[in-house]
Amino acid sequence: MHQDPMTPPPVARALEEYRALLAEHGLTWGEPPLSYVRLMPFLRFPKEAGRMDAPDGPGERGEPGDPGEPGEPDEPDEPGELGEAFRQVLDGGVPSGLTVLRLSAHGHRLEASVVSAVLSADPVPLILLVDSALDTGAVVTVDAVPYEIRPRGARLLEATSSSTVTVGGEAVDLAAMTRAAVPARVRLRAGFPCRWTVVSEGGQGWYPKGAPRRRDYHGIPFFHGDDLVLDVPAAEPLTVRVGRGMEYGTEEVTVTPQAWRETLVELTPERIFDAAARGWYGADLHVHLNWAGDLVAGPADAAAAQHGEDLHVLNLVAGNVSGERVYDREALQHWAGRDLPWSDAAHIARMGVEYRNDLLGHVHAFGLAAPPSTYHTGFSDAPDWPPNATACGELRELNAVLGYAHPFHGPVASPEDVIAGGRRNCSGRALVVDAALGLMDGMELLHFSELSGTVEVYRRLIGAGNRLAALAGTDTMLSFTRQETVSNPPGWERVYARTDGPLSAESFARAVRQGRTFATNGPWLELTVDGREPGETLDLSPGDHVTIRARAAGHGVERLALRTADGVLAAGPGGELVTSLVVDAPTYVVAVATGHGHPVAANGETFAHSSPVYLDVACRHVARPEDVRWCMRWLDLLEDLVSGHARLEDAAQLDDHLDLIEKARTVYAARLAITS
Repeated sequence: MHQDPMTPPPVARALEEYRALLAEHGLTWGEPPLSYVRLMPFLRFPKEAGRMDAPDGPGERGEPGDPGEPGEPDEPDEPGELGEAFRQVLDGGVPSGLTVLRLSAHGHRLEASVVSAVLSADPVPLILLVDSALDTGAVVTVDAVPYEIRPRGARLLEATSSSTVTVGGEAVDLAAMTRAAVPARVRLRAGFPCRWTVVSEGGQGWYPKGAPRRRDYHGIPFFHGDDLVLDVPAAEPLTVRVGRGMEYGTEEVTVTPQAWRETLVELTPERIFDAAARGWYGADLHVHLNWAGDLVAGPADAAAAQHGEDLHVLNLVAGNVSGERVYDREALQHWAGRDLPWSDAAHIARMGVEYRNDLLGHVHAFGLAAPPSTYHTGFSDAPDWPPNATACGELRELNAVLGYAHPFHGPVASPEDVIAGGRRNCSGRALVVDAALGLMDGMELLHFSELSGTVEVYRRLIGAGNRLAALAGTDTMLSFTRQETVSNPPGWERVYARTDGPLSAESFARAVRQGRTFATNGPWLELTVDGREPGETLDLSPGDHVTIRARAAGHGVERLALRTADGVLAAGPGGELVTSLVVDAPTYVVAVATGHGHPVAANGETFAHSSPVYLDVACRHVARPEDVRWCMRWLDLLEDLVSGHARLEDAAQLDDHLDLIEKARTVYAARLAITS
């Protein structure tokens, strides 16, 4: 019997198990109900609906407490609170993708922003937002399943156009939510795999048969491939858009297909820059194939997305959600240390790991040669032990490149902003330890959440003498089709690394270890200091002059800045920036590009940040006293946090944590002594 190389038997069995979990439990797959698992159903709406996960929740994905990473937020757990949150956001309107079932003393009524066109008798999926103005509770049933609606509450429910829905026993007529349309076809052709969007008026998306019905952060439908055929409504204008990751622009056209005929649409996105031609390759180091969700994703989904986005390097990470199960562990065990089957000379995919502890932080691992023994700690009442450093040490022994994932989710003015309170919100609290002990290759500067705190901590760490690469990981989860940034295509943020030869997992890993990187959500960014690039070191004498050049081009660049350990050295509009520096003390130089109105980035903000070019003076590395003391204050607070909030079984486990903190403290103290 022929075996599909994409789904070898261990992987096929795991996918079947996941399908059974989805069928039995819905999109949570039966995971223990931590806060972010409870929030999953309430984040499944197009972005134009606004923020509905919490009335005042911070962060791009409601962090802490986002659907993908944990926290203990003050999320509106009660339906009455959710109802108020929905009303505040909707303000009486109905966003695309939702059907609102309004309950009042006068009865019930349905409202939708658009009536869905249907081409066959197949039922159309509906997301019902039940919005009650009643002072008493109500019961809404969907296909005989009852749901309680609190007084003046709200609830999101899954249904289809053929569902039987009742309110207090009275039937709700769903017929008005759909209209029959005469079918036609379009064929989409670019000449290579791309990302496509096909929408009719009102924002209804159209997909090839069998394709997942994905929507991105902005609620825009998309799918990947080339030479694809879609059934669409005839005699109605359709907008067809094509793109291919951040190295390309987008092109679009409007067509009106004729009934029962096929319309060919040939559309090719224009390339903006070609990183590989310069020896640079872009990666998304943090993508999940399966992590609960509304569908089960297979390797073919990852292959289509990687090639459709022209993503050079894809790291598919095995990881748990909120319990013991490690999703895609079987794929890691089968393919560890090998390229995945769809890899080619320009595209490398590997199975990796997201090691997870919600108190101390998450770490992504790329290029590991074999599965680790430990994937997570601190879940299901397990102890927060062994420390992150122990797990990182094992991953390093397996040749993995390591980076802290989505370390911080808001502004960080002081260590107290991260350590205080001891909430399990996946902040990278152990990063300051692991960086000092040489266990980290880098950290995600670009991730799904607010970036300012992450960037501030990064600059403190490199200013304190830690050599860390700027990395990026989206935390995209291919098993979700419409869940804010989770359902964005992989590679909407990337880390570019300059390899020392042809692209391979090994050459890319070496480049990251050496810090030859920049992180970006669109712009191309270059930096040289006397000809040296990020990751390189200049050995200087006091008073030496250096010339610094930076260039940024691409999506939305408005400002380009050069920074040293002491702050902004020079800044100007996007384009090229040249300045000089007299170097009296060890420092570093990074380039940063920013702007607004970015059409691709999830939050609309342009951002790119290089790794440092290091400027050593008299054989001394940078160790800015202010930054070193900042890190030592962090360690003091971390010691209190672990002693007071970590789940540990005995004093020996606590000692393991405290010993590592003390080792890191010794490292920082030695750096401080050198600068005194």
